[in-house]
Amino acid sequence: MSTSYALRPAWTPLTILLMVVGFVVFWPLGLAMLAYIIWGDRVPEVKRHFAATGENVKREWNGLRGGDWNASRSGFSASGNAAFDDYRDKELKRLEAERRKLDDERREFESYVRDLRRARDKEEFDRFMRERTDRKGGETIEL
Repeated sequence: MSTSYALRPAWTPLTILLMVVGFVVFWPLGLAMLAYIIWGDRVPEVKRHFAATGENVKREWNGLRGGDWNASRSGFSASGNAAFDDYRDKELKRLEAERRKLDDERREFESYVRDLRRARDKEEFDRFMRERTDRKGGETIEL
């Protein structure tokens, strides 16, 4: 028996010992060792899966940066139909204008809410100062 592969994903005395020690020292280590014992034989399969997924993402990203995107304002490739491309560009411009309009309205509303909060805070502070002055019997401190 070769000891070079004693730490294999199986219920061997070494892996059980490492799992127990891992739980005693720091429970996530023990949990990681338990996961390795149970699912460790699938590690190469998982590596291949993530490598393939990474390659697919890279290929799609390079495609979007390169040939699939057109230099037109819309950012998409031409469909081959000029009338449809013109329609799409017009609609995208309309949607962009609508988005800008909504962004402006959102900023206005945020400003309105901020002003309301400021007014409410000032009113609460003024009420606090009046009540404080009333409790102290009319003593006021000039700021």
